[in-house]
Amino acid sequence: MQFDFETMPTARAEKILLSTVVPRPIAWVTTQSPNGVVNAAPYSFFNIMGIDPPIIAIGIQGHREHRRKDTGQNILTSAEFVVNLVTEATVAAMNITCIDAPPGVNELELAGLATLESVKIKPPRIAASPVAFECRLESSLTFSPNQSIVIGRVVNAFIHDDYMLDHARCHIDTPKLKLVARMHGAGWYARTCDQFQLERPVWPNQDRVGGAG
Repeated sequence: MQFDFETMPTARAEKILLSTVVPRPIAWVTTQSPNGVVNAAPYSFFNIMGIDPPIIAIGIQGHREHRRKDTGQNILTSAEFVVNLVTEATVAAMNITCIDAPPGVNELELAGLATLESVKIKPPRIAASPVAFECRLESSLTFSPNQSIVIGRVVNAFIHDDYMLDHARCHIDTPKLKLVARMHGAGWYARTCDQFQLERPVWPNQDRVGGAG
């Protein structure tokens, strides 16, 4: 079937996109308001977009009350945010921070989560997360009054020592992190334990790894 995204209702387009673009890594974003209130919320419209410079992009949708979400407002105001990664051990707490709380509510307190100071920016990182990227706002794009993409430059990264194989060579025990990702529909997630490896073809030896293209 063909689906005309230029004419179909937004709700149907959303179902198609979220059911097919999977798995999606989760950015568990911590921000801080001008009056010092810390906010935490997960976003699966997220990925790394470059390495030189190191760039992270997060798509932040509008609130159903037709206002900008706290995360987006805080990032645009302070130009700083932390991307914490979500593991099997923290996914239940992450789910609590999804709650549709009114502005100014500290979701970290609701989830019983502690924070630790960041090295280079004001918003703290989530202590229970084994990986955290401190980011400064590089740019933002707005497509509707409340929907935007924020693009951040990573200025510092924390990785818990338990997951480092070789600090000098930046070798990380990625499977041990047990990260989770978003899947289709409401409430569906995926573990990252089912993996396989493929050898990347090298020209001109492509026939050896699957035939000429």
